[in-house]
Amino acid sequence: MITIADIRRRVTDGFQPFIIRTSDGREFKIPHPEFIALAPKAIAVVDDEGHINTIALLHIASIKDLVGRGKKPKQAA
Repeated sequence: MITIADIRRRVTDGFQPFIIRTSDGREFKIPHPEFIALAPKAIAVVDDEGHINTIALLHIASIKDLVGRGKKPKQAA
């Protein structure tokens, strides 16, 4: 299970853009730390249309790096 500490590390320790996939298959791009807010049991993510989505940690299925040119994705969980 992905924890808030896992996400916090991605946001604060040498940030690299990433994607969060939820249990219902939706994907949210996190291109910059300002696109995500962390709470103890949930996160808030700004989507491509500017809407804020609140996601319970239990519904985060995976996190992977947002792939740029010439980069291979890293998968977590």
